[in-house]
Amino acid sequence: MGFPWKHCLSATAIQNWENFNANAFGNWVGRNLPDSDVYVGLSGSSLLAGKSAQAHGGKYVCDRGSAHIRFQDQLLREEHTLWDIPYIGIDPRAIAREVAEYAQADCITVPSGFVRQSFLDQGVDGAKLRILPYGVNLSRFHPTAAPDPTRYDVLFVGGMSLRKGVQYLVQAYQKLQHPAKSLTFVGAPSPELMDTLKARRLWPTDARVLGHMPQPELKNIMSRSHVMVLPSIEEGLAMVQAQAMACACPVIASANTGSQDLFANGREGWTVSIRDVHALADRMQHLADNPSERDAMGQLALQKVSGLGGWSDYGDRAISIYRELALHA
Repeated sequence: MGFPWKHCLSATAIQNWENFNANAFGNWVGRNLPDSDVYVGLSGSSLLAGKSAQAHGGKYVCDRGSAHIRFQDQLLREEHTLWDIPYIGIDPRAIAREVAEYAQADCITVPSGFVRQSFLDQGVDGAKLRILPYGVNLSRFHPTAAPDPTRYDVLFVGGMSLRKGVQYLVQAYQKLQHPAKSLTFVGAPSPELMDTLKARRLWPTDARVLGHMPQPELKNIMSRSHVMVLPSIEEGLAMVQAQAMACACPVIASANTGSQDLFANGREGWTVSIRDVHALADRMQHLADNPSERDAMGQLALQKVSGLGGWSDYGDRAISIYRELALHA
């Protein structure tokens, strides 16, 4: 009786329940939405409310935090096929609902250029798209220590899944040459992926899995790490990148994390292509072999993210987008 009831459901049943919840929530908002100049709804649950807002003369903004849902499903399906791990896939009803939202919306806000391009590649009108990057809480994330100069500590933060590219990080790490290296994972592991990596003898015996970590502790481990690596296959704009930068920890990330919106390649961090084990290993090795360059990159990362602004700046940019829409109603 110690397991949450949801764990007793099949994956299909869980998807059906999530679809029901999204529809129920969207329907409730649509029925109770007051007159407004602009309605902003999260993708997947805002179609009816968006239509209701438009029927009363308002504008509908669909906010999407990840790549276009069809592109996302395609990438994840490809990845699961490559690693021979079953993929349930995104429910076709959820895909149809989101695509309808994209078509209905007056504006679609996305967090990065990577996400914007995924929408353009799927034929969405670029005039609808606005980039609204996430902020970082600089009062919560800041340097609290310095990395040990005698070691080389690599950090990963996020859910340990195929989507996050853990399968490529562990391969790259094993190529890394350093007498005192370590690889630490902060985040919930996928048992299925862990079993696959161990069965293929890809899991490093010295890797540490710490699980979930509260933010006050997270800033400490980010500050002590020499580099954070995030080789995700797909996500909108991984906030842990800016958090690490705020702790003066350089980032090596795939282009599919929104990294190019956060830092210049080779200056405050490194951007690589997805699934590129060689590039990941090469960038990690370069920083290990050039500690003074790593330290300088960490300071540049801190300066860059400090100039990007926090969540209040995110709010200001959002209001500016909504005001522009309302003025052109």
